[in-house]
Amino acid sequence: MEAFVETGDGYRLWVETAGDDDLPPLLLIMGAGACGLGWPDALVARLARHHRVIRYDHRDTGRSTRAFHERPYAVRDLAGDAVAVLDALSVDRAHVAGMSMGGYLVQLLLLDRPERLLGAALWGTSVLGGARPDPEIRDADLPGPDPRLLAMWEQMGQERDQEAELEWRVEHWRLLNGGVLPFDAEEFRDLERRVAAHSGTWTASSAHALADQSGMERGEELARVTVPTLVVDAPEDPVAPPPHAARLARAIPSARLVTVPGLGHALGREAVPPLAEALLAHTRAAGAAGRTS
Repeated sequence: MEAFVETGDGYRLWVETAGDDDLPPLLLIMGAGACGLGWPDALVARLARHHRVIRYDHRDTGRSTRAFHERPYAVRDLAGDAVAVLDALSVDRAHVAGMSMGGYLVQLLLLDRPERLLGAALWGTSVLGGARPDPEIRDADLPGPDPRLLAMWEQMGQERDQEAELEWRVEHWRLLNGGVLPFDAEEFRDLERRVAAHSGTWTASSAHALADQSGMERGEELARVTVPTLVVDAPEDPVAPPPHAARLARAIPSARLVTVPGLGHALGREAVPPLAEALLAHTRAAGAAGRTS
């Protein structure tokens, strides 16, 4: 089912659901600049056997309103969009899963709207700034993104014809995938073609990179989180390499750290089965804990 959700500040979000309405809801929150199609259909289908799966386009992506330059917003406002989606679908409480920037948004939801969460899962992300110092993992020692990615990001937004843009994006995905799981270039060409058709444009939005990042230095508050939380360690992630996941898991008392071998920062077909298995094991455990609490 497809629908559009009004956020209340002039933005309209595209939303799609899969799975029976009476199954426990699971909201998927994508990363910066990525629309809901970034969640592979195969992953959605696996999750939808056990959940009412909800994916949506962030503002300034996909079919959602693109108006950042007229109505600028902060990154933290995107967490409010996730709640607006739940409200519009009459979902009182849901499991949430977020990757990359979506992982930051999940952390904000854990802090500000824990009553709306059955459980949380996040990966490909880092702990919010200002977290309590960790005696074993110093923040100063956490590695930054792969230098090859940084070099590619300097080229982001350059003018290219459609074919050159497609190949640039595929090479970007190749780096994000990491060097362990097989990479199928045609799979990601197809993804980018579908995203462009869904969005009606090949122009990538820079809105999330330009959005106000204030109000995100709240890592110290994670120490009070009690919502069952899964942190997925993606050992081949070139954006937030190990030990970022371990640092995050240690900052959240209710968190459990699970490694998905070979996982990078891309969701190719080889990544789907083990990731789905980890997410479903977590939602089952979180659901059981909720029923006995």
